[in-house]
Amino acid sequence: MKKSLFLSMCLTMIFSSAHAGTVKVYAAASLSNAMTDIASIYQAKHPQTRIVSVFGASSALAKQIEAGASSDVFFSADQDWMNYLVQKNMVDSNLVKPLLFNQLIVISPKKLNIPFKAQPNFNFAQSFKGHLCTGQMESVPAGKYAKQSLIKLNWLNSLKGRIVGTDDVRSALAFVERGECEVGIVYKTDALMSQKVKIIGAFPSNSHSPIVYPLALTKQGEKNKEAVQFEQFVKSSHQAKTIFQKYGFKVKS
Repeated sequence: MKKSLFLSMCLTMIFSSAHAGTVKVYAAASLSNAMTDIASIYQAKHPQTRIVSVFGASSALAKQIEAGASSDVFFSADQDWMNYLVQKNMVDSNLVKPLLFNQLIVISPKKLNIPFKAQPNFNFAQSFKGHLCTGQMESVPAGKYAKQSLIKLNWLNSLKGRIVGTDDVRSALAFVERGECEVGIVYKTDALMSQKVKIIGAFPSNSHSPIVYPLALTKQGEKNKEAVQFEQFVKSSHQAKTIFQKYGFKVKS
């Protein structure tokens, strides 16, 4: 009898593990709060599925996927790094869905009063002391957008030697929170997450490329039924849309 019960338990465990699926999501650092909430809701509805999220700069995540990291879903903070994986044959271009929009804003610690006007004749470099933090300007999406805006407003040259490029946008936010940078260029959604910084201005949308967040299954994810279902939930469910909006993202209609 005991032996029969033991065999039954073993078969149940084997059956359960065969039907339990892991979905590995590689998502931009600015999505960490929203995607964590969405994963929690999804897992509550689908207890047989485990969502494993990796957050970081879209550039770093794309390079990791290219190098062979196990990933089912890629959620980038810009189109360039999604295109990069399409070119590397890691993502099917037909499966890429532009899903979210964001804004590029300027922040400072709450205790400082730094003026800001998004106009070429405003002397941004003299409006604050110390350093400006943003993502690395040659690779991290937030930094790339920041560089475009600083060039458009003719401010980049006057800030040389004072710009700190971070590994991802959340790191730039943390530097400003700690007062190590007096000014930061981040996304609106990041600033809204912090009680230690304030928004002092925004860059005009025409000063940089559109801040679009595309979502796609990787070639690995296409073969993972749970990944297909989760990606569908993220891009189509009312619950996911509500969470994105809660954190300040604009959802593409």
